Amino acid sequence: MAEQLVLDLARVEPPTFRSFVAGPNREAVTALGRLAEGALPEAGVLLWGGEGVGKTHLLHAVVAAAAPMRPAFLCARPADVPVEPDRLPASSLVAIDGVDQAGAEEQGRMFTLFNALAVHGGQWVAAACAPPARLALRDDLRTRLALGLVFEVLPLADGDKPQALATYALERGFRLGDDVIAYLLAHGRRDMRSLVATLAALDRHSLATRRTVTVALLREWLQRDLRL
Repeated sequence: MAEQLVLDLARVEPPTFRSFVAGPNREAVTALGRLAEGALPEAGVLLWGGEGVGKTHLLHAVVAAAAPMRPAFLCARPADVPVEPDRLPASSLVAIDGVDQAGAEEQGRMFTLFNALAVHGGQWVAAACAPPARLALRDDLRTRLALGLVFEVLPLADGDKPQALATYALERGFRLGDDVIAYLLAHGRRDMRSLVATLAALDRHSLATRRTVTVALLREWLQRDLRL
């Protein structure tokens, strides 16, 4: 019971720009920062890329950054797009994840939303698996998406991963030694999604056992509990 309570308390901090190591995506992150501030002249930004590269993280981050300065809304899926976008406050920022998964009705709602945002001084940011020309969406919606800035979100190079892991650990409230990072990269899966999931679980185990995150703890835990 006590261990379960500790596990419940060890929550992940919300995604922010600070916890995202830009690596090859610096231009995209800079543009998103300007979008959050309302300083980007374009209608919106489309982020595209494969699974696990950080598109959803960036959508959450831009909404969090924008919230103190302008009305900002996150649609975790196309079905969450507002039915009456004209009711949104002026200068709203709307983030939509997985636009490539939108059905016919949802595509119509997104098209209406983009038009309403343009009329009322709002903007959008969206995430997809491919660039506009390759999305299986209606032509007018693909045209709207292409009118904004379009960035491919690239995976981190191996050289950027140690900084990314150290940053993520700090967001969770603990410091990760270079030796721990090196051991994790040498013995675990190397994609960031798996690495971050491993760190989150290791942090919970550390809290539950009241032990500092060290190579010894990581080695013991990997050998006993993790199937890599």
